[in-house]
Amino acid sequence: MQLNLTGRSVLVLDGSAPAAVTVSALLHRCALVTVAAPAVCAALEDLALRGRLTWVTTPVDESRFDVVLRTVAPSEAGSAAAVRTAGHVTLVGAGPGDPGLVTVAGRAAVKQADVILTDRLAPWEALKWARPDAEIIDVTKIPYGRSTSQEQINALLVEHARAGRHVVRFKGGDSYVFGRGFEEVTACAEAGVPTTVIPGVTSSIAAPELAGIPVTHRGLVQGFTVISGHVPPGHPDSSIDYAALARTGTTLVVLMGMRNLAAIADALVAAGLDRNTPCAVVADAASAGQRVLRSTLADVVADTAEAGIGAPAVTVIGHVVALGPAAVQAVATASRCSDT
Repeated sequence: MQLNLTGRSVLVLDGSAPAAVTVSALLHRCALVTVAAPAVCAALEDLALRGRLTWVTTPVDESRFDVVLRTVAPSEAGSAAAVRTAGHVTLVGAGPGDPGLVTVAGRAAVKQADVILTDRLAPWEALKWARPDAEIIDVTKIPYGRSTSQEQINALLVEHARAGRHVVRFKGGDSYVFGRGFEEVTACAEAGVPTTVIPGVTSSIAAPELAGIPVTHRGLVQGFTVISGHVPPGHPDSSIDYAALARTGTTLVVLMGMRNLAAIADALVAAGLDRNTPCAVVADAASAGQRVLRSTLADVVADTAEAGIGAPAVTVIGHVVALGPAAVQAVATASRCSDT
């Protein structure tokens, strides 16, 4: 029987990458987490910036907390060491955030890994499956902040694989959907390192679904289009034809688009998409902190600003947004915040 931590205050006196595994599990169980450490790994810093936990760098009164954890490390790890063979890299799509949505093959790879490189959107709680001797490397990229470059990540994959280790690259969503996974496979191939790719559940479908929104629906829409909003319309690096996009008649799903949401909405309206088209923004999907905002193309920017919703979030644009039944949302929320 697990202790019910919903709404209880937990103090963690460890800012390391292994601590992030336990902190993720605490947040998944709806605990109110404070991390007190002079420095923290990038993943914990990212959670603090997103308001998911409180980070303090000075000593605190431990008596104010219901639970105090001094030094934490992954638990429930497999005890058997992996067979040491030639180095190998496995890209594991870790899904949208809930460890329960990692595939069976992905979980097996984590349990067998010697080294795990993980990012900010992967479910850190899932790393409790790792062996106790596995090395966990935090390669979080905080948008417009502390970041590990893609070149560094590629170099780490090659370095550890060449040392004869089984390296798992644990990536949020699916590695090939705006995840730069193929760049990593290419870097490994050029270095003579064999790779395996395990697909993951992409947030482009999972986030709307967890909010009760189908991306397609018989008699209403016959397809969906997924785009990256990392650069705004009209930017030299943007290859998206927004005029054509507005005419597709498909559901539009925008990933990494919160910073440029105003420009994207304006471009779609200018191209002829009805400004009253329903929109939804799903933030922190598949986590205890998931939030869903429903609006219209005309009002979505102002509404998200008023609600204080930011990245990571998925934006859904189309008439399917109006279909989401409240019952689906209630069930999803209850399952994420249970203590079982």
